[in-house]
Amino acid sequence: MLTRKLFLAQLASGGWAAVLAGCGGGSDAAPAPSPAPSPGGVGSCSAVLITANHGHALSIPVADLTSAVAMSYNIQGSADHNHQVTFSPAQLASLRAGASVTVTSTTTLSHSHDLSETCT
Repeated sequence: MLTRKLFLAQLASGGWAAVLAGCGGGSDAAPAPSPAPSPGGVGSCSAVLITANHGHALSIPVADLTSAVAMSYNIQGSADHNHQVTFSPAQLASLRAGASVTVTSTTTLSHSHDLSETCT
């Protein structure tokens, strides 16, 4: 069963074609198993939503979720410019607990982006 969370994660990661390919048809094949979570309970962290996105991407290393200091990341992705986002230790702990966290990027070329991050 495709959940909203999985659909949004697939959409954000460019896996929407694979999701759509699974719609319709009549295959009785069993769905692929989900990857096993890491010992901390979280397997991956990637931005589910980046507002007004034009190629930016973010992936947070799972090891960073236990950081006691703020962590900053570049989100350039395939865009022709970069922005940075910063997550506080409390926000990283929320991600580790499975909550969604929204942050705003730095301003570059007169614009910024809101990112909604979730770790699964």
